[in-house]
Amino acid sequence: MQIVTLNGARMTSKRDTHLYLAQTLRFPVYYGRNLDALHDCLTEFCGDTLVILRNVPVMRAALGDYGDALIAVFEDAAEASGMRFFIDPA
Repeated sequence: MQIVTLNGARMTSKRDTHLYLAQTLRFPVYYGRNLDALHDCLTEFCGDTLVILRNVPVMRAALGDYGDALIAVFEDAAEASGMRFFIDPA
């Protein structure tokens, strides 16, 4: 199993968030850098992977409702694939 740790403090804008996710999760070049494309890539490319999201309060402060939507995409993708998603409460 692959373990990927995401730092919510690096997600300060929509653009920066998707660039960071594409690089960290090693998405293909054609990744569309939006929530729909994120869901597609998570379900297609992150099968046997544990994704840990840290610094969620910082991310939510920077992204607002978009941060909540981002978390929902990870949760939905986890239900639809072999990926597991965990929010680090620390």
